[in-house]
Amino acid sequence: MELNRPNILMIMCDQMKATASHLYGNPFCETPSMERLAKEGVLFQHAITPYPLCVPCRVSFWTSQFPHSHGGRRNQTLMPAGATHAFQIWKGEGFRTGLIGKNHCFELEEDLDLFDVVCDVAHAGVQDRARTKGMDWFRSVETIRAAREVRRNMPHENPRFAYAASDFPLEDYSTGLIAGQTVRFLEESKDAPFALWVSFPDPHEPWEAPRQYFDQFPQDKIEVPPWREGEFDGDEVPERNKVLYQMLGMHRDSEVDVYGVMAAYYGMVKFLDDGIGQILDAVERLGLKENTIVVFCSDHGDFMGEHRMQCKGGVFYDCLTRVPLIVSWPGQVASRKVDESMVNLIDVVPTVLELQGLEIPASMHGEGLPTVTEATPRNAAFSEYGAGGPQFKMSDLEKLPQPWGRKALIESLHWREAEGRRKMVRTRDWKYVHDAMGDQDELYDLVNDPWESTNVVGDPDHQGTLADLRLRLADWSILDEDARPVPLPGADQYF
Repeated sequence: MELNRPNILMIMCDQMKATASHLYGNPFCETPSMERLAKEGVLFQHAITPYPLCVPCRVSFWTSQFPHSHGGRRNQTLMPAGATHAFQIWKGEGFRTGLIGKNHCFELEEDLDLFDVVCDVAHAGVQDRARTKGMDWFRSVETIRAAREVRRNMPHENPRFAYAASDFPLEDYSTGLIAGQTVRFLEESKDAPFALWVSFPDPHEPWEAPRQYFDQFPQDKIEVPPWREGEFDGDEVPERNKVLYQMLGMHRDSEVDVYGVMAAYYGMVKFLDDGIGQILDAVERLGLKENTIVVFCSDHGDFMGEHRMQCKGGVFYDCLTRVPLIVSWPGQVASRKVDESMVNLIDVVPTVLELQGLEIPASMHGEGLPTVTEATPRNAAFSEYGAGGPQFKMSDLEKLPQPWGRKALIESLHWREAEGRRKMVRTRDWKYVHDAMGDQDELYDLVNDPWESTNVVGDPDHQGTLADLRLRLADWSILDEDARPVPLPGADQYF
């Protein structure tokens, strides 16, 4: 196989914020396997998700389009029929294609038929309807399901969240299962070109970690992010942020529970990191290292303590929109590099196709990643949320029974995921969020307020910055608004 057609190993986790790793400044959660990958490639300090929600992000990732173009703006709108995505290209080029782990993206037979191997496992484990194609699980379905009993019956410490430490064989948890299955896929594919999506469901809730990982984060080790008292009381705070805080806020929860859920989350991150290490060991042992592009990222983040909340919602704080992103191809891509430019997850697939020497479809909006390619560094990145539905207000929340928490979150989920048309632009120094259907825009000074605790959109000292960011947001919205590009005249028609 030629080096200009390298294998693809795309490792994605679910709901890991960038700052869950020491590589992005976390003071207590070391991720040595992620660091190992970064030393052999490029780490992007400012990678932004196109949409801080599972399905819209995953569709965007593989199509390299923003949701306002491909139309998948909710968790119920999976890969659209006829969409152009990476696996069509790789299958057409003769790669052995695989999906091991959480799908939550492809559902049509025309897309699933593109995969030679499918081993599907979700947050609750292997479902009765989940397909296995091309490979059987290396663990029995019975033991896999037995290891999910805690997740299916999570003990609720309070109305807002649940967490647990448990003692099953590591290979039967989703992270251990997926890592072990990936190793076996690599062993079977070492002599043929492959394109594999390894999709870990963790550290998305349910927050359950093997005890040996949970115990690595006692209370005296965890550093809680700074909280500003009264952050959600003022008139400058959008109503949706206040509503979310009423459901996800941990201000009513005991210190034991706050530290406990964080221990479970970070325990899952450590377990994930070990799973990545297991995969990297196999890549090296099988002689695949020099001819395999490895990408690691998360689809979106999690509050996990920031803004005194946990989980996620339709807002744009960095803990939800800034994700880890590392690209490695030893000998072909720069090593031990940290790229500080603003990039988006939709840039990943075009970058990989360029590295492979494959044509990038005209429908793709993403650009090559700087440092990895010759692309010019960019100083702004964008994200969005909502499908144009009506706003979910505090008066709507008040119709639901108290105490508000997880139950209210789920009951209002579809409404809130569809509400509004929020759009965000982020530079290294500033963040601006606009929603024509909302009650309040947001502007954050990331230099002086890196935790985004104070909205300064009304500050007269920042009106010049606000005008510039509004223009950037408008330009971006117009530039890539068409889902399917209109054929342009041939080159001979221009003079």
